[in-house]
Amino acid sequence: MQTPAVARPRTKPAETRREELMDAAQALFLSKGVDATTISDIVAAADVAKGTFYTYFASRTEILQALAQRYTQQFIGEVERAVQQHPAGDGAARLRAWIRANVEIYVRTHALHDVVYANHHHHQRGNAERNAIQQQLLGILETGNAAGLWQLPAPQVTASLIYAGVHGATDDLIATPAQDANAFIAAVEVDCLRMVGVPAAPTRGGSRR
Repeated sequence: MQTPAVARPRTKPAETRREELMDAAQALFLSKGVDATTISDIVAAADVAKGTFYTYFASRTEILQALAQRYTQQFIGEVERAVQQHPAGDGAARLRAWIRANVEIYVRTHALHDVVYANHHHHQRGNAERNAIQQQLLGILETGNAAGLWQLPAPQVTASLIYAGVHGATDDLIATPAQDANAFIAAVEVDCLRMVGVPAAPTRGGSRR
């Protein structure tokens, strides 16, 4: 007697289906561009009916916005994991980790960043991505202030300057990828730490007289 085959579930959890639609849209936006991608393209790639798309998203613009939110959440999460590898009391190490992670992630993901944030620059007022990442940096600076690691009279201003400097400099690295990325990041770290009053680490072996 044959064992009856187990029927495959006809539906997937809503969150799984939504993520699959977003993954399909992301791949198409990267390969074809947003304007050239239709909702029909997205549902075909995700292997669902068009009605399923409209269960989760009202339009192509809305799924693009969802991709932008996911990108920012993933970006912040990866930076936070890098920062948390250092003790809470070592503000300089945490700031260096924040800078390095921002540069490395932005370089690695800039193609997706440019797709989901094509309509505004990271310096634009009210940019949710900038605000969220800058708040993460502000937390590091304010913790360092409270611990006496540095004395910043206006941490919010310093956070704005460091954020703009790091991301602006990274745009230059992306434009000229032949640069030594590690040397570039080290130079950015030195300049940003100087802004908060942390001197550059001495060279190995110190200076000779």
